[in-house]
Amino acid sequence: MQISRRALLGAGAAGAAVLAGCATGAQTQAPPQTASEQLAATLDRTVAAILRQSPERCTALGLTEERAGYRFIDKLSDASKDGARRYRAILQTAISELDAIDRSALSAQENVTVDVVKTSYEYSLATSAFEVGGGAGAPYAVTQLTGAYRNFPDFMDAQHPLRTRDEADGYMARLTEYVRALDQETAIIREDAAGGVIPPDFAIDRALEQMNAFTSTAPAQTVLVQTLVRRLPSVADIPESERAAYVAQAEAAVRDAIFPAYERQKAALAEVRRNAVHDAGIWRLPQGAEMYAAALRSRTTTTMSPDEIHDMGAELIRQFHSEMDAILRSQGMTRGSVAQRVQALSRRPDQLYPNTDEGRAQILADLNAQTRHIESLMPQAFNTLAQAQLEIRRVPATTEAGAPGGYYQRAALDGSRPGAYYINLRNTHEWPRFTLPTLNYHEGVPGHHWQISIQQESGSIPFIRSAMLGFSAFSEGWGLYAEQLADELGVYADDPLGRLGYLQSATFRASRLVVDTGMHHKRWSREQAIASMVEATGDQESSVTTEIERYAVWPGQACSYMVGRQAINRMRDGARAALGGRFDLKGFHDTMLANGAVPLSVLERIVNDWAETQSA
Repeated sequence: MQISRRALLGAGAAGAAVLAGCATGAQTQAPPQTASEQLAATLDRTVAAILRQSPERCTALGLTEERAGYRFIDKLSDASKDGARRYRAILQTAISELDAIDRSALSAQENVTVDVVKTSYEYSLATSAFEVGGGAGAPYAVTQLTGAYRNFPDFMDAQHPLRTRDEADGYMARLTEYVRALDQETAIIREDAAGGVIPPDFAIDRALEQMNAFTSTAPAQTVLVQTLVRRLPSVADIPESERAAYVAQAEAAVRDAIFPAYERQKAALAEVRRNAVHDAGIWRLPQGAEMYAAALRSRTTTTMSPDEIHDMGAELIRQFHSEMDAILRSQGMTRGSVAQRVQALSRRPDQLYPNTDEGRAQILADLNAQTRHIESLMPQAFNTLAQAQLEIRRVPATTEAGAPGGYYQRAALDGSRPGAYYINLRNTHEWPRFTLPTLNYHEGVPGHHWQISIQQESGSIPFIRSAMLGFSAFSEGWGLYAEQLADELGVYADDPLGRLGYLQSATFRASRLVVDTGMHHKRWSREQAIASMVEATGDQESSVTTEIERYAVWPGQACSYMVGRQAINRMRDGARAALGGRFDLKGFHDTMLANGAVPLSVLERIVNDWAETQSA
């Protein structure tokens, strides 16, 4: 997909006009800007400033140097606290400039853009005001889920392009940059610990396990070297005689610079581990309650209190259990609690894939077949159809121990890389057959891949919104709504156990509301949270443990899913009640996705405006 610089910066030629006016000297003066031009120029400047601070984002989006405005292929972001402060300053400047615009002179769509951008930046500033780790929503710099060690190897393998000699040279430069980023995070580990911010003991232990797995591998066998071995033969302007030198240079960088940086970070973690506690919630941290409140507001884009969210989750669990009980009874499974019967079903041989490479390959094949089927149903629910291709991949073995069950990686804007979602296949028995379809619909179609692809392919959403902003309550809420929509489209008509898996997934997300607020607000222990989720879902304790440990280091994030889904359902019900027979499900879905990811408060206004237009 080709994108002009005008579309990239989402704003037109206003920025260029300003520069032209400056270039003519004091004798000429640029004409006054309209409100629309002011908005355009502000978005231009903000995007350019953020991209300059985010080289990895430029790569992930598939931007050219011209579009990004600088050479980024050989750089990594500044991971220090000073880097975070510079980023906050960009957001603060953007908000001030947006506040100076006469909004009465903007179009309705432009006002949506102002609301979306301002809300995003205000939430970001509120969470990052707590200068620890990644802010209130990720307060620890390095854990089993956070830190450069966790993201960089897979980023280089899956997203750094290797098509030219220049990109290969950029790859080598980024290996050097990686050492700097690791050391910056190591400094933050010690600085935060001095202020009383230390991850729970289990989060440190999992991080050390993953780091040890990386450093115990021979340098030549690490993914940072093997990706060159695999991909350099396709680089036309690097002859075969020179490939070995690149591989040798990368191997030396891993052995002589990267491994020592890992050892320094491991030493810092081991040092703070001596003072770590087992409490999972951030209530124990300085300003912990305030941090959790900020994280919840940012993640859910609502003002719901922890107690309200907790009670919502408990009520939904009761509702879903009732439906699950009916299905289990229809299958002749009547003894024990709902969770116990689901556990028994999960252990049945007919529901288990072999825990072998062949079994993992079969899971991926089945997921791809399910994807092709659900894609064929999309014209029933949407007028606008996503174009980007989807790949389903295994979570890398080097990080699967601490990784979540599944996650999505958006397609490159230029079409050079398809969308992909990753499934954690460390143990295939964690994925009984009846649980797989709903994961597919959440991460793929009509879930994250569908929603994000339509957002990126839109010609009307400014780049700053289509590619650079995200709202967890919207995107994860849509992912959960997508699971529900698949059910409504009849995918489980002849598959009652598949529908049981869908209800179990919904119960799982409702349980998240209970355990996240339980740990961070009600001061539950890690073990209490694990027991609560196992009882609610019937999932295996090993899988639940990974989830609970995730929520411990990403406070509030797990609440965004079900809060978002319930908000979307409430909006749909409201529009249906207002429109009666005029309600059009395709139109509702197109309206939901046409504006990209937005805060729930903005989404409600968009849906209400659509309903008013339809009724007229």
